[in-house]
Amino acid sequence: MMPSTPTVRPIIGLEIHVQLQTRTKMFCGCPVRYDAPPNSCVCAVCLGHPGALPVINRRALEYAVLTGMALNCTIARHTKWDRKSYYYPDLPKNYQISQYDMPLAEHGSFEFDVDGTTKRVRIKRAHLEEDAGKNIHDTPGCTLVDLNRAGTPLLEIVTEPDINSAEEAYVFCVELQRLVTCLGVSEGIMQKGQMRFEPNVNLAIPADGSECRTPIAEIKNLNSFRSVRNAIAYETQRQLAAWQEDPEYVHGRRPNENRGWNDDRGVTEYQRPKEAAHDYRYFPDPDLVPVELTDAMLEATRALMPELPVARRRRLVQQFRLSPKDAETIAEHRPTAELFECVLAAGGPPETVGKQFVNVWLKLANDRGAAVTDLGVSAERMAELAQITTEGIVNKTAANQLAETMLTRPAPPRQIAEELGLIQVQDQAATARWVEQAFAENAQAVRDAMENPKKAKAAAGFLRGQVMKLSGGKADPKLVGDLIEKRLAGG
Repeated sequence: MMPSTPTVRPIIGLEIHVQLQTRTKMFCGCPVRYDAPPNSCVCAVCLGHPGALPVINRRALEYAVLTGMALNCTIARHTKWDRKSYYYPDLPKNYQISQYDMPLAEHGSFEFDVDGTTKRVRIKRAHLEEDAGKNIHDTPGCTLVDLNRAGTPLLEIVTEPDINSAEEAYVFCVELQRLVTCLGVSEGIMQKGQMRFEPNVNLAIPADGSECRTPIAEIKNLNSFRSVRNAIAYETQRQLAAWQEDPEYVHGRRPNENRGWNDDRGVTEYQRPKEAAHDYRYFPDPDLVPVELTDAMLEATRALMPELPVARRRRLVQQFRLSPKDAETIAEHRPTAELFECVLAAGGPPETVGKQFVNVWLKLANDRGAAVTDLGVSAERMAELAQITTEGIVNKTAANQLAETMLTRPAPPRQIAEELGLIQVQDQAATARWVEQAFAENAQAVRDAMENPKKAKAAAGFLRGQVMKLSGGKADPKLVGDLIEKRLAGG
């Protein structure tokens, strides 16, 4: 186990494949559809028929440039396409159109927060390529091939080995998904294969006054954040155990490996030696012209850049005093974050708006399998609900009821509250009468609150609940609490 050797340092880099959210494929006009019947979204180009010529998808190029900019990369003004040769049933041409020595974007960085500290990971490169098809192993004794996915635009993002733990890798992948969905370049749905992660893992181990490193293991095609974390955690332990058993298990003396993740068993499994660049026999694709990016195109793309999730979260905390957790929840979905700020602009008190977004509006949206922006409640009405809650015109329980009613009633929330009898009673005399009645009807709870230290807190809470019940939910909870506390103290 790694804790027995605390000075061992994991060295982790990531390769991430992101399917771009375009209507058509990278080099042909076939539609990109996840749910289409097998082999129905194919043509001569993506099937690799002789004489069929590819044509570049401009939108995919724009999405890739936008992502590269968001990752603080240098964008190439001149780039080209290369053929990456390998044979596999889901690759009909026996090569993949990719980019080798002249990637579209390189030398970037991505910052995110882990356990309250900022982590910076360098981005080595981000390049465009086409996806392969899909092998299906559901039928015993044979493998089925669906080529609908073949040719889908794919952005491969490669980091430097700057990640040092399974948890850092997990958070990086979560934040990268938030980034690409915020940009609108990908839906990032891993169940559909729209993001796939391949960690490269090895260890730096101090030994005999120097540092030795284990062979690199690339864990292929992980399709969940949990798998990324678990696979890396297991692999670091496996490599340490292998080195402890065999001191010759070091980089250069043992080959690098490709491994798969067996989620059922919770282990990585050897697949084959890890390929190097020369194994793919890269050469420039003769059917595609190089890409020249103009100043006008780069400026137009940069103008599309929204405020990115990490920056927005930090600003929400600093500007509106939201808790980091609430800011993270709100900023996770770009339209939700934009609506939140519209509510604030409409006069909603920030603290109340934040709590209602997280505890009320997001809950109503999740219950309906929708986003907050799909609920049909305007920013102005959300702001008014937050305002009358802050002013004590309605209490939090009534606000929850009002929010649900607002989904089907277009009237202002205060008007709805008046019609439903939810306006909070601030009359101290009326509240005192409800408290008196609750005390008279619940003598045992009163005795427990006054005489039994073990039950005092629960009994006082019970009495508050009885007062709210007697008032029909109209009493001011703070006033109720003050009056009960005073009465119990003999006042």
